[in-house]
Amino acid sequence: MKLSAFARVLAFSGLAAAAIAQQPSAATPPAPATPPKTSAPATPAAPAIAPESNLPPDTVVLTVGSQTLTRSQFEVLLSALAQNGRPAVSAAQKRQVAQQFAELETMAQEARKRKLDESAEVKQMMVIQSDSFLANTLAKKVSDDMHFTELDLRAYYDANKNEFQEAKGSHILIRYKGSSVPLKPNEKDLTPEEALAKAQDIRKKILAGEDFATLAKAESDDAGSGAKGGDLGTFKQGQMVPPFDQAAFSLPIGEVSEPVKSQFGYHIIKIASRDTKPFDAAKAQIEKELKPKMAKEAMEQIKAHTPVTLNDAYFGAEVEGPKPPAPAGPGK
Repeated sequence: MKLSAFARVLAFSGLAAAAIAQQPSAATPPAPATPPKTSAPATPAAPAIAPESNLPPDTVVLTVGSQTLTRSQFEVLLSALAQNGRPAVSAAQKRQVAQQFAELETMAQEARKRKLDESAEVKQMMVIQSDSFLANTLAKKVSDDMHFTELDLRAYYDANKNEFQEAKGSHILIRYKGSSVPLKPNEKDLTPEEALAKAQDIRKKILAGEDFATLAKAESDDAGSGAKGGDLGTFKQGQMVPPFDQAAFSLPIGEVSEPVKSQFGYHIIKIASRDTKPFDAAKAQIEKELKPKMAKEAMEQIKAHTPVTLNDAYFGAEVEGPKPPAPAGPGK
């Protein structure tokens, strides 16, 4: 198979996967409501012929016009489907993939007959598609080759323990005008000053002995947690909006916070417990989160070693903008 045909096999993977995904699953036929009217034995169905799985790799399994595809080349296509995050192709779906590829190859052969592949535009697009596939393959290999030792993971954990802090708590939210939290039916749309005064009044009631959960059910504008007495369950540091997060991870356990303002309204917060996930429990999470960060950093290093020059006379002067911080590696 020529290189151009091989590239089409790889480029075809998304089309074939989509076609397979759209195939409806076979429904189980209902049982007959009445027994058959004849007692004659039914003709047995012919047994299905199982596909040959022991054919030599160079055996031609598909021919489309002048183009042939061997077993090994077809299995490269199946592998490409799997690498694109698609489910494994079943034996029955192999035929569907082959049929879809045959349609693509038929159109490509006709395009070549019409010399459409000889235009400068098409040639350029074919180069771009090939380079795009190579770049994606490199990114996957860099990620797959990224491994961490126990020391790497421990160093990251020790340097970033705040990422593994968790708190369990409750809140009462009093919204104000402009909040994205929906206004309750028949409720006044409070100004920020009115919302703050209401939140302060509710806090006084809690400090005077009224039940936090009861007040949350009656007063909180957070319908989800309010129905549960304000309970937010367990959440990680950094998971909530910054003002809430800062209060939740600094407030003494069991105390009721002063009203904390966020874009949603004023929060009255009470933290029941706070803990740090131990290293052994955090290892899998660290590796899962660290791998894409480090792979991205490696790709950035590859880009940094290749000089790129843009002609300002054509593209215009570069506009400087804020740049994201570099991913932190183990121990940083």
